[in-house]
Amino acid sequence: MPVKVAEEWLNICGGCEVSILDIGEPLLDLLPNLEFVHMPVLMDHKYHGQTGEGDPHKIDIPDADVGIISGGIRNEKEKQVALAMRAKCKTVVALGSCACYGGIPALANMWSLTDMCDKVYKDSKSTEKADTPKTDLPPLLDRVYALDEVIKVDLAIPGCPTSSDWIKEALLSLLSGKPFAMPDKSVCDECPTKREKKASGGTIKRPLENMAFKQDAPWEETRCFMEQGYLCLGPVTRAGCAGMSMEAGEAKVPRCIKGYMPCRGCFGPVKKGSNPLVDMMGALSSIGLKADQVSDRRAMLSRYVGGHGMLKPLPAKAPAPVKK
Repeated sequence: MPVKVAEEWLNICGGCEVSILDIGEPLLDLLPNLEFVHMPVLMDHKYHGQTGEGDPHKIDIPDADVGIISGGIRNEKEKQVALAMRAKCKTVVALGSCACYGGIPALANMWSLTDMCDKVYKDSKSTEKADTPKTDLPPLLDRVYALDEVIKVDLAIPGCPTSSDWIKEALLSLLSGKPFAMPDKSVCDECPTKREKKASGGTIKRPLENMAFKQDAPWEETRCFMEQGYLCLGPVTRAGCAGMSMEAGEAKVPRCIKGYMPCRGCFGPVKKGSNPLVDMMGALSSIGLKADQVSDRRAMLSRYVGGHGMLKPLPAKAPAPVKK
């Protein structure tokens, strides 16, 4: 009997749904064992009954064995959808870093809701001043929430977007009843670049400056990007972006590193509850780089993990004393 699956996307760009399609041919082997009963990105299933004429105050999602939810929670509608998914699904999977940690949208947590709306609708130089829209729109919550701040999550697959390999492995584990777990190690633990444990200079470079590497040379001959002076969040980011499989004869290279770009931290902290902002400052100083050279440190070092209270408005600074 096929496993019934419901899928929802909340405060999200849709990249995690593309990752499901990117499973490719193995997805064809999985589909006969799955029955998608609710998936707004692919099928027209109304929230208030199939015709949309049901109880307007009650979200109607079919019963499912597995619920997959991408995206964090920004407004009241998303909160109610998440609660309905939890009530109707036996197992809930948080898919992607927006669901797991708040993701890029949770950068908004650095400002109060009032300040953010004033900036967007009133103070922006490129926007004609207007009142904050209220008609026919769900009210915004006070901040962006990760999924497990609102409902119980049984399984989390981070990434922006996550690797298709992990989605496939999670589905296979659920189908077979086997436990599923992400690797408990950092991106640096999987990165094959050469390390000397000291930076080649004392200055953090702009990410678009030319990086030193030899085209098609073995990765072991390429110097660690952070030791070259680029801000790479590999030391404080969970491994997994390289997926589970690799081409014959290839090293298992983290996704951004493979594109000759430093890690941006999209898989979130290595261990639940750790703070990448604090941990990264220690990692930088350990090789001779200074954290105060990082522009907008709070946003850069907590880019994907603004939920769970990691990012919040700073207290207003006291006015400078008036000189007499």
